[in-house]
Amino acid sequence: MAENSKIEWTDHTFNPWVGCQKVSAGCANCYAETQMTRKPRWSNCWGPPELTQRLKTSDSYWKQPLKWNRQAAESEMRPKVFCASLADVFEDNPDLSGWRIELFNLIEQTPNLDWLILTKRPENIRELWPGRFFYMFQLQNIWLGTSIETETQMWRLKYLMHNQDLAAKTFISFEPLLGKIPLSDYWFASPSSIPDWVIVGGESGNNARPFRLLGEWVNRIRIDCQNYDVPFFFKQWGEWMPYYTVQAKHFYSGQGNPEHYVNCSCAVGIDGYGAIKLGKKCAGKTLFGKTYLEFPV
Repeated sequence: MAENSKIEWTDHTFNPWVGCQKVSAGCANCYAETQMTRKPRWSNCWGPPELTQRLKTSDSYWKQPLKWNRQAAESEMRPKVFCASLADVFEDNPDLSGWRIELFNLIEQTPNLDWLILTKRPENIRELWPGRFFYMFQLQNIWLGTSIETETQMWRLKYLMHNQDLAAKTFISFEPLLGKIPLSDYWFASPSSIPDWVIVGGESGNNARPFRLLGEWVNRIRIDCQNYDVPFFFKQWGEWMPYYTVQAKHFYSGQGNPEHYVNCSCAVGIDGYGAIKLGKKCAGKTLFGKTYLEFPV
């Protein structure tokens, strides 16, 4: 719950409450659950609502965006606020109804901030959107996004774009990317399904999953974004990166940790391509010699 976020594509993170329930493959190694279950207060926030609880963050914490908004007005900058990294704003949980209204009131009070709301439940957006804010166009500081891990979850894109009238911008987060996604097939068939921004990232953490041909999966999305003029942000390889992109000289030239390279794990794909486990820091975010950190205008 950081003021200056370590997440590369935002400036701040804000969590109105903590807790969630897993809904798809991308949730298997949930970093939020792993991080927060180590803390006794937040340990019972993860799972079905009948067995767990969601906990609202403190009143003093809720005042932070008001401070950011004042600072933004003075600096003429527009900070991005990721909401919520430790929950899902559109989880259909009766305990969240009142808090969600409070959150939208806060968003209304902070017009100098762009609020990035990322959900794995875009099918709930319209039903759970607080009624007073449906047609209040002054709330054009909300960016709506959805997470998609494999082609199996591409149905989420339809629901996201069905609600684009509620947001200033829409975006997709392919993180963790767990499979090949032929974006161009969907965008060619339905131009109205093209979002304003795409983020891609591999999985990090102790149990991060390696996948063969990850380089091609990422690059294919990059090419599709380029062809359709969609800003492309490659956040990270994660713990693993394609074996054929690794050059030993990079890790022996002081840019990485030689011991880490020597002792790395390796998973070889059935076609001869493999992934090598270097750790998030060493693997980095360079895609075929270049970084891609594009944002919507």
